[in-house]
Amino acid sequence: MLIDEFLPEHDFIETHSISIHSDAANVYRIANEIDFSYSFIIRSLMYLRGMPGGSLRIRDLNRYKFEMLGTTVNKEMVIGLIGKFWTLGGGLQTIDAKRFRSFDRTGFAKAVWNFSLDADGDRTRLTTETRIKCLDPESRRSFGRYWMFIQPFSGLIRIEMLKTIKRKAEKI
Repeated sequence: MLIDEFLPEHDFIETHSISIHSDAANVYRIANEIDFSYSFIIRSLMYLRGMPGGSLRIRDLNRYKFEMLGTTVNKEMVIGLIGKFWTLGGGLQTIDAKRFRSFDRTGFAKAVWNFSLDADGDRTRLTTETRIKCLDPESRRSFGRYWMFIQPFSGLIRIEMLKTIKRKAEKI
């Protein structure tokens, strides 16, 4: 999987999946096109994380320093972010795939988030996985404290994204 190429080792992980009665090509297209801001839950939680209103399409997330690191059409897309997530400003870094791979500065953490699709006839298993690698022991401790608080909300956002994609894919 592409996510393994960007962050094979990690300190924290969260995974969610859903079965969708639709083919992988349709699910992949919808995941790339859907505006998640129509979900009250996603919009509200993203606002609390400092992401003001407006479109919340995957392709628009670069406004918030999230970057598309790689894609395999109809199989997987990987989004990355580097920062000091536990701090007020977040210390978010400007990255691309090459910089993400080589970034190794103490005091920071690297995060990847994917959507992967596993086709099974007329159904698709859509999975989202979030991995975080802290680049030094102090960052690991700081992120761990932050993660205890934020993880349930992060998970809720991912679960709601999966449900939103499912509703749209099964409606078509």
